[in-house]
Amino acid sequence: MPRAIRAAISPGGGAVPVIEELMLADPLPDEVVLRVEAAGICHTDLGVGAWSTEPRVLGHEGAGTVIATGKAVTRLKKGDRVAASFGYCGACPNCTGGRPAYCFDGIALNLEGARAQPSLTRPDGTPVQGAFFQQSCFATHALATERNCVKLPDWLDAPIAAPFGCGIQTGAGAVFNQLGALPGRPLLVIGVGAVGCAAIMAGRIMGCDPVIVVEPLAARRELALSLGASHAFDGSDAGWSAQVVELTGGGATAALDTAGKQATFEAALGALHSGGTLGVLTLPGAFEEPVSHPGGVDFLTKRIVGVIEGDAVPETFLPRLFAYHGGGDLPVDRLIATYPFAEIARAFADAASGAVIKPVLTFEEEHV
Repeated sequence: MPRAIRAAISPGGGAVPVIEELMLADPLPDEVVLRVEAAGICHTDLGVGAWSTEPRVLGHEGAGTVIATGKAVTRLKKGDRVAASFGYCGACPNCTGGRPAYCFDGIALNLEGARAQPSLTRPDGTPVQGAFFQQSCFATHALATERNCVKLPDWLDAPIAAPFGCGIQTGAGAVFNQLGALPGRPLLVIGVGAVGCAAIMAGRIMGCDPVIVVEPLAARRELALSLGASHAFDGSDAGWSAQVVELTGGGATAALDTAGKQATFEAALGALHSGGTLGVLTLPGAFEEPVSHPGGVDFLTKRIVGVIEGDAVPETFLPRLFAYHGGGDLPVDRLIATYPFAEIARAFADAASGAVIKPVLTFEEEHV
C-alpha cells in the first residue's frame, strides 16, 4: 500500500527545492523501501535540478534502514542499514563484465529515473518524477533496487556513509580503477571538492608520489595538503601545467580533472607525460565551447577517459572504502557539514557557492 512521505521537489530551472507530502509506491519485486537517515548533496543534483523542465525528486547519495522488501529480494532484509549507490540493469555486457557504472541503460536508470511504474505521486495522483539514480533520496523514505544498496558496518553512521555512494566512490575509484595510477608515480588532481578529496586520499593510500593538486582557493589547497597531497598549485595561475611538468621531471602519470572546464582540460593534458591518462569528470554543458585536442604525437601518446562512478562495483568496492575510513586512511568526516532536511535550501546554496565541500541532509527530526 502506498505510503505518505515528505520529499523535496525540485521544480526545475534551478529553483530551490520545496518540501511537500507525496505518496511513495509499493516496492517492485527487486526493490526495497528505505527509511532515509542521511542524504549527501552532489553537484549532479544541482546540475540536473537546473536542467530539468519538470518537477522531480533528486538525491543519489542516500543512507538509511530497510523497512520493507519486494518479493524477489534475497540479499537484504528488514532492519538492514545500507548506503544506496547508482542504478544498473545487471544484465548487459558491461554489467555482467564487472563494469556496471557503464551499464547500457545507465543514463535511463540514473539521470532519467526509468522505472516500470511511477514511484512518486502527489496526493491527487499526479506523478512526480522519481527514481533518480534508482533512489531519489531527498525524502523521508525512498525506493531503491537491491542491486544498488550496500550493507553498512555497524560502526559507520549514516551521515558519514551517505557520500560514499557517489562522490567518494567516484574520486577514489578513478585512482584505484581507471587512471593507471601507480605507487611512486605522479598523480595530479584538479579541483578540491568531494571527488577531488577522495582522489587525493586514494592517491596517498596507493603510494603515488608526488600527489599534486591544483585549486584556486587557498583554504582548499591547505585542506588538500592535510589530506595527503604533497604539492598544491594555485589554479588561478595560468602557469601551473608547466610547474607540474617541471616538478615531476616530465609530467604526471595520471590526472583527474574534476573542474570540467576547457582551460583545465587542456592544461591537465599538457601536464601528462607520454603514456599518461587524463580522467575527465564533468556534466553535460560544462564545456562552453568545443574542447580542442592537441593532436599530433599527443593524440597517440596520451589517453583520455570519461569517469563515471570510478568504474566501481559498489557491492565490493564500498566495503573496501569503508574499511579505509575505519582505519583512518579515508577521513571523509572532515569533508562533511550536516543540515536538517528542513534546511535543504540552505544546504543547496552552500553546495553551489562552495562554502561546504559535502553537505549532508539528516532526517532525525523527520522520524520522531
